[in-house]
Parts: sequence; C-alpha cells; structure tokens
Amino acid sequence: MAGLAALLGLVLSGALCPSMAGAAVGAQATGLHISDGRLLEGNGNDFVMRGVNHAHTWYPGETQSLADVKALGANTVRVVLSDGHRWSENSPEDVAAVVGQCKANRLICVLEVHDTTGYGEDAAAGTLDHAADYWIGLKDVLAGQEDYVVVNIGNEPWGNTDPAGWTGPTIAAVEKLRDAGFQHTIMVDAPNWGQDWQGVMRANARSVYDADPTGNLIFSIHMYSVYDTAQEITDYLNAFVDAKLPILIGEFGGPADQWGDPDEDTMMATAEQLDLGYLAWSWSGNTDPVLDLALDFDPSRLSSWGERIFHGVDGIAQTAEEATVYGADPGDTRAPTAPGAPAASAVTDTSVTLTWAASTDDTGVRGYDVVRVAGGAETGVAASTSTTATVTGLTAGTAYTFAVYARDAAGNRSARSATVDVTTDEGGSPGAACSVGYRVVGEWPGGFQGEIAVRNTGTAAIAPWTLAFAFADGQTITNMWGGTATQNAGAVSVVPASYTATIPAGATVTLGFTAGKGAANTAPAAFRLNGSDCARA
Repeated sequence: MAGLAALLGLVLSGALCPSMAGAAVGAQATGLHISDGRLLEGNGNDFVMRGVNHAHTWYPGETQSLADVKALGANTVRVVLSDGHRWSENSPEDVAAVVGQCKANRLICVLEVHDTTGYGEDAAAGTLDHAADYWIGLKDVLAGQEDYVVVNIGNEPWGNTDPAGWTGPTIAAVEKLRDAGFQHTIMVDAPNWGQDWQGVMRANARSVYDADPTGNLIFSIHMYSVYDTAQEITDYLNAFVDAKLPILIGEFGGPADQWGDPDEDTMMATAEQLDLGYLAWSWSGNTDPVLDLALDFDPSRLSSWGERIFHGVDGIAQTAEEATVYGADPGDTRAPTAPGAPAASAVTDTSVTLTWAASTDDTGVRGYDVVRVAGGAETGVAASTSTTATVTGLTAGTAYTFAVYARDAAGNRSARSATVDVTTDEGGSPGAACSVGYRVVGEWPGGFQGEIAVRNTGTAAIAPWTLAFAFADGQTITNMWGGTATQNAGAVSVVPASYTATIPAGATVTLGFTAGKGAANTAPAAFRLNGSDCARA
C-alpha cells in the first residue's frame, strides 16, 4: 500500500468485452487455475481467498506470523518479497522456506515482488521485467508448487504518471513467465498505485488476459480511499464478474486517512456476495500502524482493524474455507455432529458470550456458525473457530434465542444445536478497570492523526463502554474508526463500533482518528471509561 497522497478522482468506466478469444482457458490445468472466470483448485473445487498480507521481506524473523494468521482462520497469505532492486533480495532458500511454512500451516501462498510499487512516479521503483527475471530465477523453487502458490508478478506496478503505460509491460511480463515454462496462476496488480482510479486495468483487462496462453491469470485491485462509496466498489467488481474475468481484492484498508474513508464493509460484503477473494493489508509492522491488524505481531493484541477483518461480519472467521489440497475430501458428504447446546455468560444490555461442547467430524471441524432463531427464521450473528463466541449489537431488555451449527472443511453443515434463551440486561454498565495509551501517529499543517489504545486491566469483559476525554487546545475530531465520537467544545465522548463493543479481560481495543488542530496539540490529560478513571499506559 503506497502512494495514496496523489490519488484523486473516481474509477472510470472501461470496456470489458465478455469474449473469451485468445486464451485457452484452463488448458492443461495444473494446481490452482482459472476456469470460466473463477479460481479453482486442481481438483476443480472453487477456491475463494480469505486472508491477509504479511511484510516478510522487511521482517524476515517474524515467521510465526503465518501460524498466527492461520490460527485466526485465514486460508491465504500474500507474502511481500523483494527482487533486490529496492530492498534486499529474498534468496531462493528463503522463498522455499516461506512456501514450506505456508504449506505447513495449510495456507495458500501468494508471493509478490514489492519493488515495482509506483513505477513511473516513484523513481526508486523497479520494472515488471526485472521482477519477471527474479521469478524465473526462482523457477526451480516454485516448480511443482502450483497447488499451493500464486505468483503475483509485481505490487502496484505503476503510479499515477501515464498509467496507460501499464498494459504493455504487464503483457510482456506475463508472456515472459509463460515462455519460461511457468504454469502457476499469475496475479497482476492494477496501476494508479493498485487502485485503477483512471480505469486502465478495467479497460485493458481483456487484452491482458487473452495474452496468457494458459488462461490462468487473475486480476488484483487494491481498494483504499479511492473506494469510499458502495457504488464505486460494486461497479468495479461487477464489471469483471460480468465479463467472466477473474478478480480479487488483493489489498484493502478500512481505517480512514487524510485522503478519505474506505468503505470496507461494502468491500467485504460484495466480495462475499460475488464469491471473490480478499486479502487485507496488513498483518503488522506498517510504518504507519493504523493499518496493523495485530499490534507488534502479537495475535492476542488485534487492533480494531484486525478485529473487523478476523471476527467481523463477512470477516475471515465467518467466511474462510481451507483449500481442499490440504486433505479435505471434495467427495466428503458426512456432516459434523451437532454441537452441544450453547450456554450463556457475560450477559450485558448489548452482548452475550455463548459457549458450547465441540462437534466431531471424520475429517475435522473447521468452524461454528451462531444463529439467532426467531419463529421459523434464522439469522447468522457470529462465527468462530473455537467453541465460544460473543454476540454483540443486541438491544437492552430484549429476549433472544440462539443456536449453533458446525461445519467441516468440505463445507458440510451439522444439524442445529439445541437452543438457549437469553434476555439482555435493562441497561447501565459498571465502572471499569482500565489503562489508556494515547499517541500522535502523524501531523500535517492544520491536522493530525491520533491513536487511542484502551486496555481492560480487570478480570471481566467490559461491554458496552463509553470513553470520555477532553482536548485542551481546540482540537476537533473529523473522523474516527473503531468507534464513533461526539464532541462538545473540547469534551469528547466515544462509543464503540460493533466489532469493538466488548473488551475482554486483559485485551486492548484500538481507536484511530483524524482531527483538526491549531499551533498546539497537547494530549488529553485524563481518560474515563464508563465513568471510571483509567491509568495512562
């Protein structure tokens, strides 16, 4: 993710002819491949990527991250590599180790060269041709890994300067890899720093796709602040789907920045509706940590952005299905046993925690779906990879009925568990044991970006919650993620988003915001959570 400062405008219309001429679609499919606009496994099973990006080339020691991402439910990781043009080259031995770690953790591995980022606008960026040569140098490492590896030739390989120049080099790089004998599915990123706001990839996708003699090519759009309305998102993704051209959201962000506020809810909902992949940016280690899913590479310290991606509606825990190449039998039709009846605990006016006995399955249970039951209707309200889940967003003083389903790797769903009846509290919330960390992430003339980390230092979950503090120098919040702020003069009150509504004991939720300021920018002197003073972290 780079170069957002120059991104202005809307995604322009492009011509995507649904003709399939020029590519032998799925010919001699080996491993992951494209057929009829869909990404399939070698056995023909439809595969939808649900995962994250990981900055391996800058943090080569953080190899535990792949296991941590998998434990949170991801089925794919996009791994940042360098071809040596801009950063230290990742050696064949290192790349082989990464692929091995992906496989050991039952993840599909998207490998990408990051040195191409912003070519034509960023003088330090490398070419797609140089990246293609790097991949060819890795051919011995990658040969035979077509079931597990997708080759993303170059990250965001064109900036905003003459983005029309993207098409020819992209075709040439694809052809160069095919001439070298690569059979892998190839992924190509869009120009305009990946966001294609001038519509170049959209207009030329057919010619690029047809240049691949195998037809095993997928397009990657990166969605940040250009995509701040539902119409822009749905129009772009549907244009490719309607043309039977494969596409996924190869990077996206949710937190707002000085260029806008991405509509991540629509991105994720539309991807789920259209069965398209998405890969969130990024696990940890960003220069600007607003996009860190996990703080300091610690999976127990998910940011509000991380909670949204892994545990929110249409998130990874709710939607990811493991690749069947890792042992699930596509012919498996035996459903798991029904889970035990859920038991309710930690009931508040807006949330409840449910716990149940595990299901069993001949190939292994992959997750659980919690539903609200009302008459003969069911509504999904939570998903979990463990035998507990917290349902949030409930109404005070209201009776609910919940039940649980189990699902296995082949997608078989169990019979429904017995139900549990829960009535939420009438309202009100106790005081809180808490600490708060406050920092300024970045400043510019007239404004700044801040972060507030709220930690529950008590022994019981805090839900719901309200955080209060005051600015002394006339600062005014203009946008917030992870919560909703109201401000009266300097006094600020924050209530949580749905995905930060509960702060488990010992856990932290992180709020981010942008604000206007004058010459001074003094930090708030005190913070109160549910009326209780918080220690400063």
